Amino acid sequence: MNQPLLEVKDISLSFKGVKAISDVSFQVQEGELFSIIGPNGAGKTSIFNSISQVYRPQEGDILWKGNSIRGQRPDVVAGLGIARTFQNIELFPQMTVLQNLLLGRHIRMKRSWLSGAFWVGPAKREEMEHRLAVEDIIDFLEIEEWRKHPVSLLPYGFQKRVELGRALAMQPELLLLDEPVAGMNLEETEDMARFILDIRRELGISMILVEHDMSLVMDIADRVLVLDFGQKISEGTPEQVQKDPAVIAAYLGDEEGLALDAD
Repeated sequence: MNQPLLEVKDISLSFKGVKAISDVSFQVQEGELFSIIGPNGAGKTSIFNSISQVYRPQEGDILWKGNSIRGQRPDVVAGLGIARTFQNIELFPQMTVLQNLLLGRHIRMKRSWLSGAFWVGPAKREEMEHRLAVEDIIDFLEIEEWRKHPVSLLPYGFQKRVELGRALAMQPELLLLDEPVAGMNLEETEDMARFILDIRRELGISMILVEHDMSLVMDIADRVLVLDFGQKISEGTPEQVQKDPAVIAAYLGDEEGLALDAD
């Protein structure tokens, strides 16, 4: 097997003696759609925050392309190619869709603020390149009609698309999706699932998906990691995880419930 894109090795994270993550390990391969599931409070978002180094695990290590990123600043981790969305929408509501997406390009901008202020020469060319990249994302996510609207005026499902678009604007190699269909209706969920699959197929971006919608996870994930109280209790294909007695007991309580939720 090739060297994993991301390797999480035996990480543990505690807050004032309360263990949020306990000795968790997993790998994500290039091009893979990996999912992390578990009940509320299982440690899923804490793992995302550890990968992005918002949280610093007290034990273990996180390797990106074979190199440790433990102790790096979050902006440095983002610059390496790891972007994320958030469970709760974290957009600037009074800014337009276009402006919010351009913020995602900030990490790829190389010109100084001074040259940008005069908007001439290399700075002008660079901004035009970033605007073209953002326009491609707008087309990809089918939000052309909203491009000049403040995001506060957009329907909820479209705001979630803009959140996804801002992460894509960072040109990631790994995308961390924190409950991308939370609060969506069936049609919005199906649209988001289509975009997630298109991101992998057309853009070649690897993803880690945290999601409570078991139907979505079982339909699109390559492999699934199951957490309970911060501990890893199962890992495998969706089919393997569905049949694991530990998952059935900890996550949904009974085998019939798991099967129904995975339809």
